[in-house]
Amino acid sequence: MEFLLLGFSDLHHLRGLLFFIFLTVHLATLAGNLLILLAVAAEYSRPPMLLFLCQLSAIELCYTLVIVPKTLADLISPGGSTISFVGCATQMHFFATLGGAECFLLAAMSYDRYAAICRPLHYAVMMSQEFCLQLAIICCLGGFIVSLGLTVAVFRLPFCSSHRINHFFCDIPALLHLACTKSYTSELPLLAACIIVLLLPFVLILISYSYITAAVIRIRDSAGRGKAFSTCASHLAVTLLHYGCATFMYVRPKSKYSPNRDKMLSLFYTNITPLLYPLIYSLRNKEIKGAVRKLLQKKVKLERL
Repeated sequence: MEFLLLGFSDLHHLRGLLFFIFLTVHLATLAGNLLILLAVAAEYSRPPMLLFLCQLSAIELCYTLVIVPKTLADLISPGGSTISFVGCATQMHFFATLGGAECFLLAAMSYDRYAAICRPLHYAVMMSQEFCLQLAIICCLGGFIVSLGLTVAVFRLPFCSSHRINHFFCDIPALLHLACTKSYTSELPLLAACIIVLLLPFVLILISYSYITAAVIRIRDSAGRGKAFSTCASHLAVTLLHYGCATFMYVRPKSKYSPNRDKMLSLFYTNITPLLYPLIYSLRNKEIKGAVRKLLQKKVKLERL
């Protein structure tokens, strides 16, 4: 009826330090993503990229709220903490939903870059407000549907060997490791989800950037080529970071599972990357920088009044 999350129960002497580090990173992540959300909400005219960045920040904000508060609470309780069967399934479902939605969203953002660079004259028609809203809804629904099927498939497995999860949250590889079935059929739902959520969006991103690269090469002015590539730099950095971590975590057989290594990588994946994304876009995207600057200027004016 419940699982025992071991978390970092073996690091007794570092629990206080880990709690302080996780709390600091968590608060910084919340502040960074909330700043982007508020800056975009304060803008009267919102280009498609701003809307997609707003959705990306919302996803990263939910990421941290699904995982980090439970981790912080577990660090206070010695010996690990329990989580109910339904609670574990709910946590995994929301985590997988957000991960899937982010993969689809990165593909939508690559299409936006393709339309801006390869079809600039038709950009306003191709990326209308209604179409962007439809893309945002499709991304969330796609992640939800794939995650729902994956969660049902994973939690129908027999967990008869142990109820101790050597992790700080209900991650898919850790749960598959506990399943007492020895056949490879238990890994098929994860493989199918990886194909839909990771492979298909990544293929769409590659197609978009192949057209973008071909269009940029045809630009004779070197300054123009640099400007075109710079508009894609932040999206490329986030895409490589997200897909690199997700591929290493989930695209491998159960026999290659290593609890301690996966736990360390999950720390980076669930705590550091949500903090890095706002920094990457704040430094590289002029629209975000402009929106944040306007928001801060409004705040200063209100304080003076």
